Amino acid sequence: MRPDRTTDHETTLATAVNDALLERLLASPEQPPTSWRDETPTPRYGDTPPVAQPGRPPMSQRATDASGVILAGGIAALPIGGALSLVLYTAGQADPTSLAVAGGTPVALVLAVSWLLRSAGRARRDAHTEHHHHYTGPVHQDHRTSSTRGVWARTNNH
Repeated sequence: MRPDRTTDHETTLATAVNDALLERLLASPEQPPTSWRDETPTPRYGDTPPVAQPGRPPMSQRATDASGVILAGGIAALPIGGALSLVLYTAGQADPTSLAVAGGTPVALVLAVSWLLRSAGRARRDAHTEHHHHYTGPVHQDHRTSSTRGVWARTNNH
């Protein structure tokens, strides 16, 4: 017989011993019971809050989306680097100079495009700096700005 299985006789005997011990503890006035252990099995589901499981830690939806994009970008870079290495190795061009040129070209291209976009944005922003307004009659221009910040909103006019 396996040790984790009990017979009906053993279960009945254990229950009788537990009942006798409980009656003896409750019957003696000089030694009240100091503790009691509930042997009823716990339910498989209930109102308990969720517990973090092993693996990826719990995060917000935005963080989950960002980590997925980062993982996908990392995985997408592997075939490109492997293909470039294979081409350079088979062509006999895998010397440090050609690797530096091949690795530096995309960086230089990204820097040039970012500089171009930044200067185009500056040019667009500076293109319309002069405003012409034509009014008839008395005019008052209010140049104050307002900001509402904080948990309890308070408007500050400047």
